[in-house]
Amino acid sequence: MTVTRSVVLFLVAALAEIGGCWLIWQAVRDHRGWLFAVGGAAALTAYGLLAAAQPSAAFGRVLAAYGGVFILGSLAWAVVVDGYRPTPWDMTGALVALAGAALIAFQPR
Repeated sequence: MTVTRSVVLFLVAALAEIGGCWLIWQAVRDHRGWLFAVGGAAALTAYGLLAAAQPSAAFGRVLAAYGGVFILGSLAWAVVVDGYRPTPWDMTGALVALAGAALIAFQPR
């Protein structure tokens, strides 16, 4: 149950962080207005709360493990939202990062 909870929190946190950054990007780079920036700030706040809800009390370990999830999530966002086609190098790098994240997050205690 703890692993499932952790994985779900990582995935929802990735959505909140990547979505929040995208909204701020839209506000600043694409001049979409202040409501996009406010929505981005709210999503980034949600990301912080989700990260804090992880079962592990080790902040550095949680954020280090989340890094791999963020990399894969960012590529997935680029595919779905921006129409980006990742290269085999992109996918290999993301899988290596995700494997590293799993080693950090789920090592035997």
